[in-house]
Amino acid sequence: MNICVFLSAAELDERYTRPAREFAELLGKGGHTLVWGGSDVGLMKVVADGVQEAGGRLVGVSVGFLGAKARKDADEMVVARDLAERKALLLEKADAVVIMVGGTGTLDEATEILELKKHGHTDKPVVLLNTAGFYDGLKEQFLRMEAEGFLPVPLTDLVFFAEEAVGALAYLEESRGTQ
Repeated sequence: MNICVFLSAAELDERYTRPAREFAELLGKGGHTLVWGGSDVGLMKVVADGVQEAGGRLVGVSVGFLGAKARKDADEMVVARDLAERKALLLEKADAVVIMVGGTGTLDEATEILELKKHGHTDKPVVLLNTAGFYDGLKEQFLRMEAEGFLPVPLTDLVFFAEEAVGALAYLEESRGTQ
């Protein structure tokens, strides 16, 4: 399975890197391919290293202005014209999506896939990996959106919230029938 991971390129604390590395190792050992933003820095590097060391493939989608940070030894690297094309290519190459900790770029990518699901333009499973409670506030906001009628479909049809790496991958494999 090609699993797109949206996540930060920032250098982060062990409470975020350890679970990300754990997910990456599970992904690689499971014979899956990481589809990611292509950067070889920060949390993106941690995940790419973990997948590669565990035997998985790396498919990166970078963007011109981040070319200097792109991973040189990825199995495949595509350079998009801009961030919009990058998001489209990431989703096109993916069978499933995992949202890890990140900033505004990660949040932008997350809302894009959730909008596509909401409108029936994709059926790819989406997992929000809530490492160290990072997305507790967002989860609460989504639940409020659902309760107050802002979501035309049940929240559970849009995204699965996982607290641990093993649960995230198990959900994806079950959703895609690869278990």
